[in-house]
Amino acid sequence: MIRIAWRSGAVAARWLGDIWGLGKALRLLRSPDFRTLLLLGTAVLGLACSLLLAPLGGGALAGATLEERKLPMKFNFVACQPNCRGWISAVGVVTADSPKDFEEFERGHDFRGATLVLDSSGGSVNDSIALGRRFRELGLLTTVGVSVIAHTPLGERASVLGDAYCESMCVFLLLSGKARYVPDAAHVRVHQIWMGDRADDAKAASYTAQDLMIVERDVGRLAKYTFDMGGSGDLLALSLSVPPWEDLHEMSPSELRISNLVTTDAVADVLPQAEVAAAAVAEVKPKAVQDRFVSGENAAGSAQAKSTKTAEAVVPTGGVAAPAQ
Repeated sequence: MIRIAWRSGAVAARWLGDIWGLGKALRLLRSPDFRTLLLLGTAVLGLACSLLLAPLGGGALAGATLEERKLPMKFNFVACQPNCRGWISAVGVVTADSPKDFEEFERGHDFRGATLVLDSSGGSVNDSIALGRRFRELGLLTTVGVSVIAHTPLGERASVLGDAYCESMCVFLLLSGKARYVPDAAHVRVHQIWMGDRADDAKAASYTAQDLMIVERDVGRLAKYTFDMGGSGDLLALSLSVPPWEDLHEMSPSELRISNLVTTDAVADVLPQAEVAAAAVAEVKPKAVQDRFVSGENAAGSAQAKSTKTAEAVVPTGGVAAPAQ
C-alpha cells in the first residue's frame, strides 16, 4: 500500500511542478499532512476496489456452477454407507453419447431399484427417450437435486441439496422413475421441443418440409414415451404450449401432480435409509421420516447454491435431435 502511495506521490509531484515549479512541489510532497492525506486516500481507494471486486468474483463462481448442468451429462455414484444405500447423480445435458456413457457407467454394477438424482438443462429428445427407457427397465427412482459431501468430525456425510434444476428433456427423465419425488426448492421447467441448431433465433430461422416432418415425428415419439412412463396428457399439453422464444415455464406443485410427474411427497420413498439414520442431516420441512435432503441454509457451508435464474432462455439443448438414427 505504501509503495502505491509513493508512486502516486511521484505523479502528483510532476503535475504540481508543471504549475508551481519543482521546488514548491517537492516541499508539498515532503509535508507530513500531505503524505498522511495521500496514504489515507490510497487506503480508501483500495477498500473501494475490494468491495467492487467482491460481487464480481461471486458472480463468476455462480456462473461456473450453473455451467455444470449445461455440460455433457456425467454419471456418478454417491455412496453414503452406513446411513443409506447411495444414489446415482446425473448432472448435465443429454447428448448423443449419454446412453453409451450410462451403459459404460453401469457395467459391472447392479443399479436395479437405485435412486437417480437429476440436475440438468435438458438435451437431445431421442437420446433422452433412450435413457429414460433404460432407467425404467432398471426400476430406478427419480428426484431432482445436487449431491453434497460434507466433511464432519465423524467423517464424510452425503446429502442432497434440493435447490436444483430439471429443465426441458430432463423432465421426461424424471418421469422415467418408478417413484418420483420433487423437493420444494427444485425448479422443474418445460417448453416445446425444437430444432436444436435454430433455437437461438427460432422466429427468424428458415424451415423445410423435412424439418417439420422431424419435429412431428419426435413429438409423436415423445407422446408415446410419456404415456408409457405413466405421464398424463397435461404434461405434453403444457410443454408443447411454450415456444422457444418464451421463457421456460416453471411447473407449480399442482401441475407436477396433475401431470403425474410427482408420485410421492415422502423423500424416503426415493431415498430409503438404513435403520440408523445420520443425526446431522437437516430436512427441507418436517417429515415423519428424516430425509437426506438439506435446506440451502444448512448446506451453504458445503456446497454453492444454484443460481435462481437459468441461462437457457430459449432452449438450445432441448431441441429435436438429429434426423432418425
